[in-house]
Amino acid sequence: MSNKALIEAGKASLGIEFGSTRIKAVLIGENHETLASGSHGWENRLDQGIWTYTLEDVWGGLQDCYASLLKDVKEKYDVTITSLKAIGFSAMMHGYMAFDKEGELLVPFRTWRNTITEEAAEKLTEAFRFNVPQRWSISHLYQAILNGEEHVKNIAFFTTLAGYVHWKLTGEKVLGVGDASGMFPIDSVAGDYDATMLETFGKLIADKKFGWNIQEILPKVLSAGENAGALTQEGAKLLDVSGQLQAGIPVCPPEGDAGTGMVATNSVGVRTGNVSAGTSVFAMVVLEKALENVHTEIDMVTTPIGDPVAMVHCNNCTSDINAWVGIFKEFSDYFGMNIDMGDLFTKLFYKAEEGDSDCGGLISYNYFSGEGVTAFDEGRPLFVRKADDKFNLANFMRTHLYSALATLKIGLDILAKENVTVDKMYGHGGYFTTKGVGQKIMAAAMNTPISVMETAGEGGAWGIAVLAAYMQQKEENEALDTYLTNKVFANNLGTEIAPDAKDVDGFNEFIKKYQAGLAVERAAIENM
Repeated sequence: MSNKALIEAGKASLGIEFGSTRIKAVLIGENHETLASGSHGWENRLDQGIWTYTLEDVWGGLQDCYASLLKDVKEKYDVTITSLKAIGFSAMMHGYMAFDKEGELLVPFRTWRNTITEEAAEKLTEAFRFNVPQRWSISHLYQAILNGEEHVKNIAFFTTLAGYVHWKLTGEKVLGVGDASGMFPIDSVAGDYDATMLETFGKLIADKKFGWNIQEILPKVLSAGENAGALTQEGAKLLDVSGQLQAGIPVCPPEGDAGTGMVATNSVGVRTGNVSAGTSVFAMVVLEKALENVHTEIDMVTTPIGDPVAMVHCNNCTSDINAWVGIFKEFSDYFGMNIDMGDLFTKLFYKAEEGDSDCGGLISYNYFSGEGVTAFDEGRPLFVRKADDKFNLANFMRTHLYSALATLKIGLDILAKENVTVDKMYGHGGYFTTKGVGQKIMAAAMNTPISVMETAGEGGAWGIAVLAAYMQQKEENEALDTYLTNKVFANNLGTEIAPDAKDVDGFNEFIKKYQAGLAVERAAIENM
């Protein structure tokens, strides 16, 4: 069947993801290949001290994104979408959207970016004996309670952005387990919210005598592959303002961007993981069992099927590299060289391979902003060296590539001490653009083979489209990791680079000096 005929027959699957700066739609065929795409740019806004998007931003953005997809389909295939095999919605995890019994939003959407819940996060972490970060939905709810906010007594339902969009388009108050794990801790054995922690939370707020309990206002948890409802008549009109899309299309459980990233990199299986390295960097490792100890540096979430995942998230990664390459670009332009920016990045990344494995003693701190793993609320980008260190271009560039991963490694070393085993990691993001270089350094930092696949660039919108297709195309009892390996990634094994022992030793030496020099970074923050 041609792509045109497939779309006309309603056999394509659609994924839409709300990212922090872009809403993206990806249409895929029955073999999971991308047929068309659309997008809409948007930005959060600071409103009375709260980072938010308005509901008008959400629906106007969704409709424009879908219209952009329709335009791409029309230009490529001269056909209009009237039906689909399945749809899936995903979005940035965490945050806080609270509604009353009439379905009205009680306070503006509080996104994951807000750091206004420190007291609540600390108290919940202590009460649950489980790390509860500030950005989690339950932290936002509990902080609102601690603040005595008037709206709390009227809550009938609260959810994430993906859960909200799904609810309005299907009428179902549900959430995929991966996204739910960023609202409230999950018991991976039960595949649902942790019952003991639910009870603990109930006791924490018992004296408030609200007309609700926590179990009643959380969305129902679903696993990947389960049916999460269908597009209603109202939902079809909300999504497609042209009125051509039919109701009744099956919709998969809404997921968070972490889960769709795992799907897009084939890293949902136990003892696998993925590293996303761009402006920020995070690593996710699927565990054989939950961690025994509580670590505030490690977030515990789940895969889209509920397996426990340890996540190390760092705010800073490539921004300092970009700044330094910008200086080299300015220098070359001054001398009339007209070097392409992409070529400049490539050449400088390859030059880093010539550097000493320990960077010749050079150290840099890429902290444009604070880092939770190393307990910094602010940052100051620094480059530090002793007079007798090996200061040359190769070591200079290698230092900045190491620095981009240094805080991540400190967090991952905590997992190593917990005897967490990782067989393979998949890398994606701008850090890996120059072939082989970022992979080699990441492999050295983690002492684990790193693979990069072409589909990593497709992103979360493609990942949620694959989850939608999985719901409809899986065989009976076919596990998600089996489906991905055999049917989605069978012909895309990626390029794997194993760690080099010399580089591993060199990175370890670098980290020792890096951690010893954190006092320099702290002094810079205090005095600059």
